[in-house]
Amino acid sequence: MQALQKLLLLLVLTCHGENGHGREIMGKVSENSMLYMVSVQNDYGHVCGGFLISEDFVVTAAHCDGGEPTSVVLGTHNLKGAEKTAIKQKYKHEAYEEVFKGDDIMLLKLSRKVRLNNRVQTIQLPDCGMNIKENQQCLVAGWGKTHDGALSIEDELRMVNVSVINLDVCKYKWPGLPANVICAGGYGTNKGFCQGDTGGPLVCNGIAVGFVSFNNFRKCDYPDVPNVYTDISKHLYWINNIVRNARLRDSQSCMFCVRKLLP
Repeated sequence: MQALQKLLLLLVLTCHGENGHGREIMGKVSENSMLYMVSVQNDYGHVCGGFLISEDFVVTAAHCDGGEPTSVVLGTHNLKGAEKTAIKQKYKHEAYEEVFKGDDIMLLKLSRKVRLNNRVQTIQLPDCGMNIKENQQCLVAGWGKTHDGALSIEDELRMVNVSVINLDVCKYKWPGLPANVICAGGYGTNKGFCQGDTGGPLVCNGIAVGFVSFNNFRKCDYPDVPNVYTDISKHLYWINNIVRNARLRDSQSCMFCVRKLLP
């Protein structure tokens, strides 16, 4: 098993900044769509993708924490000169060890609640136990590179349609595939994600069913293995628990402040 994990580790590429995955995301996104998309950034710029699930919480991949993110950009598809919102707290899944072992999920609590409007919106999460059918058409988006050898990520958000791949096929192509994942794109097609797209959502019928986790080592321009996404439906309890507890702490903190102000 250890030998198998080491082999898989050599194949896997965890993505932040110049690391990445997949094939390529093509086609610019219109300004009035995909308003839930988030660019997770550090002091030097874009690290990973993400998506807004409430006024103050963003979902992204746990391994993006390696890029030491400090802020997010939302409300725009163009990253040039975009306004940033600070990250107040990072919640990485407690079972996460390495990307190929699964549980590659992290919640980012923002320093303030953002106002939902015609520029910023949340996206719906799946129901518990939701099953995605083989060959179902979904889409993935991000600011990552458009092909191997590209010198930089894209300033404009891009998207591509991908088909869901049978999990048994994915397990065959990915020996040691972690549990609680979805595979879509990148195998038998030239469509998928690339460097800088990690954490971006896999959207099926308007629902964020997963998000970009990993693919083969530093390769975008090939279709030999499926792209792998974290399955959100398998982490709903964890997400809800983190959000609920964070809000409870905020409420208790607010009550404490009020008491201190009272004579």
